[in-house]
Amino acid sequence: MQSKAKTVTEYLEELPDDRREQISAVRETILENLPAGYIETMNWGMISYEVPLSVYPDTYNKKPLLYAALASQKNHMAVYLNGIYCDKTLKERFEKDYLATDKKLDMGKCCVRFKKLENLPLEVVGQAIAALPMADYVQFSKQSQKNNKNLTSSNATFSSLFAS
Repeated sequence: MQSKAKTVTEYLEELPDDRREQISAVRETILENLPAGYIETMNWGMISYEVPLSVYPDTYNKKPLLYAALASQKNHMAVYLNGIYCDKTLKERFEKDYLATDKKLDMGKCCVRFKKLENLPLEVVGQAIAALPMADYVQFSKQSQKNNKNLTSSNATFSSLFAS
């Protein structure tokens, strides 16, 4: 369920009342814990929290670097925590803290799905959001991009050895 809303306000207004209240509560938690520098905007059809291009313009896709996002999907709501995906320790701590609340964790790589707000421990989400200052996230992204280029280059060299 990708939205075509241009602003966060438009996005929230197009949601059914129950979803609007729940998404708004998660949004408030994100905003209260969001480290300095990240910006809230609409991108990818959802509420996005990003590194501005003015800070880091050399992304792999030339779009702002996504740190976190919030969306209302057809069968669930989701908070996307890209920051914990880039650090194994952060991800493990998030999962441990989440499960310690006795709430069921429905998670992909960085997507935490929930059907009702009471199933999402907001304090744990807030800690995950607060865990990675923007400078650290940008540095991780730069290093990942460099590693991917090296891997691609190595694969091309490796492949050329057998291309006869």
